[in-house]
Amino acid sequence: MSLEITSRTTEGITILDMRGRLVAGEETGKLRDYVNELVAKGPLNAVLNLASIDFIDSTGLGAMVLCYSAAKKSGGALRLLNLKEREIELLVLTKLNTIFEVFADEQDAVNSFYPDRAVKRFDILSFVQSHSPPE
Repeated sequence: MSLEITSRTTEGITILDMRGRLVAGEETGKLRDYVNELVAKGPLNAVLNLASIDFIDSTGLGAMVLCYSAAKKSGGALRLLNLKEREIELLVLTKLNTIFEVFADEQDAVNSFYPDRAVKRFDILSFVQSHSPPE
């Protein structure tokens, strides 16, 4: 299934709803091009909603990092939303959890762009501990 991206705005934050697979080839190029078009218009504050992503490979992770860098260079930021267990494990394994802010709730992701709002971040440490083999 090819990657589909739809964009919407919530409280001034761009939400990119993605569906399909984020893998090497046309899909990663499509994401990079989409984000670069948004960045060309000015600072980009965005949330990648991964709820409908079936699979992410290492090239897909790399594309997400490039999008993060592009948003940051534009004076904005990029957050991740609705990751599945495998994707969270990949972030931890690659230590990308130290770069990306991850959220389980869209409103928390949007609120994270506003310093005066309360935010509940996804607790990766608790996730890792709950999925570690017993000693």
